[in-house]
Amino acid sequence: MLTLTENATIAVKDLTAQLATDSSGLRISEATAPQSGFVLSLANGPESGDTVVEDGGARVFVDPVSTVQLDDRVLDARVDEDGGVGFALAQRR
Repeated sequence: MLTLTENATIAVKDLTAQLATDSSGLRISEATAPQSGFVLSLANGPESGDTVVEDGGARVFVDPVSTVQLDDRVLDARVDEDGGVGFALAQRR
């Protein structure tokens, strides 16, 4: 199952705090174009079939196709000098 680093947990909680619901989270889904990776978006809740990953109050929703692809991955985050957040996926060690 996808896991989150401490940085990713903090970033997801900060981003989802902007939404008005307690069930909000970051959603990861497969990109529509082949070989384009994944799409990240804020969501008020999981969609049908999504896997919900919760860690330290952060919620990440992963679509069914991406759940299989991200099973052995770790989601990390970095904040740049301008306050922008970038996410990256790495192999679990």
